Amino acid sequence: MRISSSITNFSWPSGPAELPGDLERLVRRADEGRIDTVWVADHLLQLAPGTEPDQEILESYSTLGYLAALTNRVRLGTMVTAATFRAPALLVKAVTTVDVLSRGRAWLGIGAGYHQFEAEATGMFLPPTAERFERLEETLQFALQAWSGDVKPFHGKYFHAEQPINSPNSVTRPHPPILIAGSGEQKTLRLVARYAQACNLYDIPDNGKTITHKLRVLADHCAAADRPFGAIEKTVNTHLRPGETAAELVCRAAGFNDLGIDHLVVMKTAAPWSLDDLDRLDEVAEQVDHLRHATAG
Repeated sequence: MRISSSITNFSWPSGPAELPGDLERLVRRADEGRIDTVWVADHLLQLAPGTEPDQEILESYSTLGYLAALTNRVRLGTMVTAATFRAPALLVKAVTTVDVLSRGRAWLGIGAGYHQFEAEATGMFLPPTAERFERLEETLQFALQAWSGDVKPFHGKYFHAEQPINSPNSVTRPHPPILIAGSGEQKTLRLVARYAQACNLYDIPDNGKTITHKLRVLADHCAAADRPFGAIEKTVNTHLRPGETAAELVCRAAGFNDLGIDHLVVMKTAAPWSLDDLDRLDEVAEQVDHLRHATAG
């Protein structure tokens, strides 16, 4: 089982002027240990639970470029980008740039988008739900074409590109792994089965009933798409609970592993990550490493 850290809160006590140093210390510690991926939120406003909209938040792909220069091993991605935030060509270029600068460590983390308050507050484009999912699928189709090196014209319902050149292309071949977040059974999980290398579900306190059900639905979509269910990395977001010990989180990770989860994405929201928190998470990664090998076997 892989263990990752998701950075959603950037309000370290030292204040905005010291934010680059706080972020650097955190990601270097992650890179030195066993953390698989450092994820960052892709929002223009601070929207994490327990925060206020005017708290600090960094633009995600600029941040990932900064992190790429500070690290050598840890993977980097957004948890997750709304498909409507950027034109498909701009998004593919951003992810490709992170992949090139990190020497092949980028993810494309993407979803349909959902936050009406953020859209209204910042003037961001957020069309009706059905259109958002159509745009998400079109973005995925364009990304795969661009990463394949195919420069023939792309003509979708919403997006058109006469010559989608992507140079330099991604270091990761055939392309950076695609993670699609969400658990919608008719649209999201169908898109995961068709286009993605990873799904992303949320930790719901119901003894695993929801996750088990969603994975069954995903398996059905994979069968319909003639895609091996095992080709999809199953990730789940969970919160590091206040005062939770490494041993307690290891027990929770083991429970997720039993449900079929391959990758645990650990978040802190009401407070930013500390080095002590990350040390605890690295200890968890060490202790559950055998779960990953056992699952792979």
